[in-house]
Order: sequence, then C-alpha cells, then structure tokens
Amino acid sequence: MKNDRDDVPFSYHVKVGHISANPVEVHVEADASELTALAKTWNVVSVDDLSADLQIARWKRDGVRIKGRVQAKIVQSCVVTLEPVESAIDESFEQIFVPEGSKLARQPGSDAGEMLLDPDGPDLPETFVGDTIDAGEVVAEFAALAIDPYPRKEGIEFSGHIEDSGEDDKKPSAFAVLKDWKKD
Repeated sequence: MKNDRDDVPFSYHVKVGHISANPVEVHVEADASELTALAKTWNVVSVDDLSADLQIARWKRDGVRIKGRVQAKIVQSCVVTLEPVESAIDESFEQIFVPEGSKLARQPGSDAGEMLLDPDGPDLPETFVGDTIDAGEVVAEFAALAIDPYPRKEGIEFSGHIEDSGEDDKKPSAFAVLKDWKKD
C-alpha cells in the first residue's frame, strides 16, 4: 500500500491483523517521486536509491516485530567545499510495535518515579494506533539516522581555522586584584 499521507515521504502500510507468528519477507523500494520527497525531507542534494528487505512477524501476543536491512544511495554537499559527495547507506535494524495502551509499552520505573533506561539495552517498543503500521516510515527513519551529518569529499582537509585552547575562557579569581596590592 502506498502513501496516503502528505507528511510521510515513503510509506508501506502493513495490516496488523494479517501478520502471523511466521515471519513474512517483504521487499520495499522507493519510486522517483518518493526519492525526491525523501531528499527534501532529509535535506540532501538527492536520494538516488532506497530499498529495504524486511521480515515482519508477530511479537508476543499483540505486538509486531519488523526486522530488516535498509540500503540507500544519497548525494550530499561536502561541509568544506560544498561539492557533491556520494554516500551509501547499509543498515540493519529491528523495531517492535505494540498497541497503544499495552502493558508492554510502559517504561520500567523506580519507586521514586525515575525512569530506568539502559543505553546499551534494547529500544522500548513503539506504539501504534488502529490496525496498520507504516513499515515504509520505519525504513525511512532508520535510513535517516545513518546519514553522515558532516560529509567530506575524500582527501579534503579543513585547514585555515584556528582552534581555541580554552585557556582564555577561565574566569579570573576574585582574589586576583589583591596580587598587586602592597602592604604599607
């Protein structure tokens, strides 16, 4: 199913009710208009290709697991020379979705109301509303996360800049004025 919302540049809807415990293999690929919309969304010169191979399966009782590999070819502007730089994206990802209000979506907390998050642990499940999940949007999000924020053309050095050592940033001591004070 293709895009039915204007704010989502790449879309592939999956009906949750049709998903079984056995993984379903799906290949999704962006067409020319979606590639143009993605380039605008990601603020890059162009997106030449975006495709993903997905495994979609039921997770626990109500959830859905989307596992996959996204590949893309993009052109960005070099941060030094502004010349075009071609980049390739090849990322594996896994995302779990649970219905809104599910106990599985709640974050574990302590008695003091603090949230306990493990930065190296698995991501918390995303929630979905209704009976569809947009797998294309998931693919586009993980591809966007893999974009180099500071692309440089090969062999280009950023010279002619002065780095601040930070020594001048120290505040003078309140007693510094007393160093020149002489006792009579």
